[in-house]
Amino acid sequence: MAACVLALLPSAWIYATASPRLRDVRDAPAAEVAVVFGAGLDAGRPSPYLAARLDAAVSLYRAGKVRVVLVTGDNGRVEYDEPDAMRRYLTERGIPAGRVVADYAGFDTWDSCARARRVFGVKRAVLVSQEFHIRRAVALCRAAGIDSYGVGVSNAHDVTWYAGGAREVFAAGKAVVNAVVRPDPMFLGPHEGGVDRALAAGAP
Repeated sequence: MAACVLALLPSAWIYATASPRLRDVRDAPAAEVAVVFGAGLDAGRPSPYLAARLDAAVSLYRAGKVRVVLVTGDNGRVEYDEPDAMRRYLTERGIPAGRVVADYAGFDTWDSCARARRVFGVKRAVLVSQEFHIRRAVALCRAAGIDSYGVGVSNAHDVTWYAGGAREVFAAGKAVVNAVVRPDPMFLGPHEGGVDRALAAGAP
């Protein structure tokens, strides 16, 4: 019994930390930046799960809730480029290219949050992900120093949905370690000014 309680503590921490900061597109607070986390590609295009996240970001932008969208994902090999696929998807739906900034080294949730704060200088953001992931994203970005709110999007509850939910139970332990230790992301690097430039550009 004690082992079961200990195993659930990380998930309880995530739930308690993030749940008060979950919103939908309509009641999301204003923030200069939306952060959209990668969720896979299908033949070079955003997967249905990733497309749902990007559609929510488009809605936030059109509603005037955010001014810049930071897309963060995996570009660890030449033939796989989540951020540029995300950028194309957003610009095809009317977000100006100058308002979309790409992070090519968002290899996991902690790296995306840590780089958003330390590389791109994001201090306040609305995060966009699926409902099963958004609490962990909010908790980790807050641990990284970002005043974060989360918009969780829904998809059909298929095998991928349930697998993602199950994965969160195991990912919670790693999230607590990251929040306490706050390790450097896999790639840190110098400050990248894309978000600053987009915000300084004024109205598109």
